[in-house]
Amino acid sequence: MVLSAVSSSIDFPFFSAHAAVTKNSDGIWAALIQPSHAIEANSVYFSHPEWAKGYFDACHRDSAFRERWLSVMGHWDNKVVVDIGCGPGNLYASIGGSPHSMIGVDVAEGALKMAAQIGYIPVLADAHQLPFVSEFADIVALNATLHHCEDMPMVLAEAARLVKPGGLLIVDHDPQYSAWSYKGLALLLYKMRLPIYKFFLRSLHIESVERLTALKTEIHHHPGDGVTTQLFTQTLQPMGFQVHLFPHNQTVGAEILQGVRGKFPHWRYGWGQRLSGIDPLSSEAALSLMCVAQKSQQD
Repeated sequence: MVLSAVSSSIDFPFFSAHAAVTKNSDGIWAALIQPSHAIEANSVYFSHPEWAKGYFDACHRDSAFRERWLSVMGHWDNKVVVDIGCGPGNLYASIGGSPHSMIGVDVAEGALKMAAQIGYIPVLADAHQLPFVSEFADIVALNATLHHCEDMPMVLAEAARLVKPGGLLIVDHDPQYSAWSYKGLALLLYKMRLPIYKFFLRSLHIESVERLTALKTEIHHHPGDGVTTQLFTQTLQPMGFQVHLFPHNQTVGAEILQGVRGKFPHWRYGWGQRLSGIDPLSSEAALSLMCVAQKSQQD
């Protein structure tokens, strides 16, 4: 995919006057980051050149993903976009288009170097404390980001702070709490999944070092955790957003606007839910909960 060029310099007041931001020798804007286990894990995994390249090639790159985002977003041509947790640049690489500025935020410097090659303005920063002014972005995106962060409500609120009146906040591809509430045998099988993948489901197996490193980044992706309707409504509505939620199974495109959830990407999800007493046909069983929130126009 050939992507259009995006401004490589920041000549507009995006950074807060109080933020300590410097540009390093690789052309990456870097803010101060307080270390944590989650930040270290994400930095290690997504800065690994082979693992980051594998993620870039395989994740969030299918036609259904692109159609789903375009259906809820419209387009981002000539708009200021902030992609929080951008990784190596999957979102922009999949959607394309001609944004005015495509700002990518991540804690993994290696991933930001990859993202810069396809047109991102790379910013090394912690999503819990972003170095930007408020209300400057037309679109703020968090794709497969919240569950990698220690404090999901804080990150969600910080992302929402950046959205200008009338702008959009789009969150997708985080595990829905109710879909992953495994119990009994399903929970036992989940805990034993690594040897099961290795010996019986080889298509799902990843070499142990990469798998274990990746698992350290999945802070909120395990049974008994994940995003909820309440997380989005209770965080965003008081901030002046109209919140629309779309449960889905990661295989649905534009028809998500008609309430279609799509099929599970693998049969094991349905069986895990049945063993846990979850109706796999219900909205609560959808693997992900996409949030599309528009900030109200100021009077």
